[in-house]
Amino acid sequence: MANEMMNRFAVDPFFDRLARRFFSPTEWENDSVNMGALKTDIKETDQDYMVKVDVPGIDKKNFHLAYNDGDLALNIDQTHASEKKDEQGRVITSERSHGVMSRTYELPSVDRDHISAQVENGVLNIVLPKAAKSNDKNSQIEIQ
Repeated sequence: MANEMMNRFAVDPFFDRLARRFFSPTEWENDSVNMGALKTDIKETDQDYMVKVDVPGIDKKNFHLAYNDGDLALNIDQTHASEKKDEQGRVITSERSHGVMSRTYELPSVDRDHISAQVENGVLNIVLPKAAKSNDKNSQIEIQ
């Protein structure tokens, strides 16, 4: 009885995905890319920020990156179409889907002109060099 009470809110993954597809028609066909869940790792060093975003199966032409006022914005716009035919070549199903994902990361003091990005093995790698800091430790301003 206690186990039944504890498990009453357990969700079956099959029905959970089915419900998400039904109630969220903009979700992607590929379950490995979950809308709004761009899995991201950000590493900061003294010289730069290194951002890694999992984007399996997405062509780089569908990425839109922008850096403005300390924010890195990533937008992905993807369209998927599939068609199944029978033995005679007649179309039996034709499906289309369109999905948009976006995420913004707050990464201040970046040298915008030297940001680099590349996609490799389903991972978007972005390097954002930090803007050069003044070596002047004295904040006093001399009055003449």
